[in-house]
Amino acid sequence: MSIRACAELSHCFPGVSIRPRSNKYSESCQCTSSRIDGRFVARYGAVENLRIGSVAWCSPVKPVSRDSVIAGALNNNQGLTYKDAGVDIDAGSELVRRIAKMAPGIGGFGGLFPLGDSYLVAGTDGVGTKLMLAFETGIHETIGIDLVAMSVNDIVTSGAKPLFFLDYFATGHLDVDVAEKIIKGIVDGCQQSDCVLLGGETAEMPDLHRKGENDSLSGCAVGIVKKDSVINGKNIVAGDVLIGLPSSGVHSNGFSLVRRVLAQSGLSLQDQLPGGDVSIAEALMAPTVIYVKKVLDLVSKGGVKGISHITGGGFTDNIPRVFPEGVGANIYKNSWEVPPVFKWLQEAGNIEDSEMRRTFNMGIGMVLVVSPEASIKILESSDELGKVYKIGEVARGNEVSYS
Repeated sequence: MSIRACAELSHCFPGVSIRPRSNKYSESCQCTSSRIDGRFVARYGAVENLRIGSVAWCSPVKPVSRDSVIAGALNNNQGLTYKDAGVDIDAGSELVRRIAKMAPGIGGFGGLFPLGDSYLVAGTDGVGTKLMLAFETGIHETIGIDLVAMSVNDIVTSGAKPLFFLDYFATGHLDVDVAEKIIKGIVDGCQQSDCVLLGGETAEMPDLHRKGENDSLSGCAVGIVKKDSVINGKNIVAGDVLIGLPSSGVHSNGFSLVRRVLAQSGLSLQDQLPGGDVSIAEALMAPTVIYVKKVLDLVSKGGVKGISHITGGGFTDNIPRVFPEGVGANIYKNSWEVPPVFKWLQEAGNIEDSEMRRTFNMGIGMVLVVSPEASIKILESSDELGKVYKIGEVARGNEVSYS
């Protein structure tokens, strides 16, 4: 979540950020920052990973019987939900509403700060409880890529080119070999984003972090875009086309629910993914796709009106955030290839379609809203660009519908 930092800094709450459903840039202030991705945490509740100032604040989760949660859902013939796993998206939305009263004019995926004829665009994020799976699987080389991806994919939605990245790794016991692998992944992610790892902080805090249980990893990216080139969604109209860029899998959202499903399935991380040709560990730990170069290439060709990074909240909450008032989205079901990992998660957790669409990216990690003319050119160039999908269109109204 991110609160917007306006030119009158005395009216800002440094480091506090929230993100509402809508994405409206204030005419009086062009500095915008936002972030709420569904991994919301109530101060004293059994939820985790609140983002304030786009910073992920991790709170210990109250002990809850995993078996009782699963049994309760199944006994009522209900599938598992993100809320069952301890993450309440609606509670997050309520906090957004309350903070909006204190800091009007919020919205967007990254914060824009005016600098001459350009904007600096900043975003900060973490990898959530996927970090726990990194320690469980022993796969540490890719979690750093995830970390960079979550921030740079946010700021590129404004059309910004990433400049540099900063990381923060907190642990109860510093394992130098593990930390080196994580940082190597961060370096790799920065190279993929064509930005510089400028610095970071590694904090060893044994009294705060239990060894191997609740380490945390977060980071911040800063980019730049010309003021007259900002992608802000203002000129989106009904009839515009939604172009989806494929994901590599779950990316870095929804892992509290993933872990519940894994427990319910009775499978281990080393087992083969049903319907896939990799282990469950490999499928879940596949690094988040970094879309920076592909998105900036598409933007340079013209016709891109809005860009949505599909993180927590899925299609349902993220796509409308780039829309002006009065328009919504009609998503074409079965218009792209859904990776086997999502099919397994839904079946093993008996998860409703609507819950899947609001929790996971379902195989589409980035959505571009483009003019009909631009969509034709993009789809005709799919061999050159790699896989792209026409996944829907902009429609009148304010809802996301599926047909």
